Amino acid sequence: MNHTVPPSAGLRGYSMPFSPNGRSSTLTPPPWHFSGEVIMVDYRIPPEVAARFLPAGLRLGEDAGAAAAVFAHWNWCSADGAELANPRHCQFGEFLILLSCQNEGRQYARCPYSWVDKAVPLVRGWVQGMPKQFGEIDQTRPKLVGRAGPRPDGTGRFDGTLSVGGRRVAEATVYPREITTERPVLHDVPLVHTRAMPPWLDTDVPDGRLVTTNVTDVEFSEIWTGEAELRMFDALDADFAELLPVEVGAGYVFQYAETLTGGTLFEPGQDGPSR
Repeated sequence: MNHTVPPSAGLRGYSMPFSPNGRSSTLTPPPWHFSGEVIMVDYRIPPEVAARFLPAGLRLGEDAGAAAAVFAHWNWCSADGAELANPRHCQFGEFLILLSCQNEGRQYARCPYSWVDKAVPLVRGWVQGMPKQFGEIDQTRPKLVGRAGPRPDGTGRFDGTLSVGGRRVAEATVYPREITTERPVLHDVPLVHTRAMPPWLDTDVPDGRLVTTNVTDVEFSEIWTGEAELRMFDALDADFAELLPVEVGAGYVFQYAETLTGGTLFEPGQDGPSR
């Protein structure tokens, strides 16, 4: 796939800003590699609420009303790994909500809300069709020595917080107790996004197509699980308030890696390693 977009004679790039040699773009073309530390909590919302957040083509999953709150701290880089030389550029925090859904018997996840704390992942999310916004995300990171943090073996206490515009939106705590061989369901199924750009010209037709992301090189570390707490606050709008938990399930702590290589138009019953 040719990821370079030549918008006009002499100017090139994968994304704006375009320039003569194409090197000024905010985004490098895929593949994009990610390695991250994840704190995740399963929870439940009323099935009728979950259904209202699903686009046509998706319906409630087998476990109707299942949802998850996910905190992650990521390192990312493009194909040549150049971004890793600048930690401020290659690291970001993320919080997202996942809803269980399905199509023709295959299980998927839908992300109705997501926040990141850097500009590059925000723009990259819009390219993918993810509804990313700016937020302040913090989470516990394990330490090899000392007593000011949990050890990498997963024991201890892991916390994550999300604030948006100075208002606290979500808090999670996980108390890992044991290793599980079961991957968290909503972190191990394809995600379905809506790829859209608001109309600007009179002739524009909104896109709105459903897409998945092509993923390779998926890796999970040991997955620790245990009791969890999740607090989400009615601090944004009436729609978000509907996604507050009515029941909190298990929590998970693990490391995760993947490579994003591009997108695929969502088709009922499609197979493949998309996420």
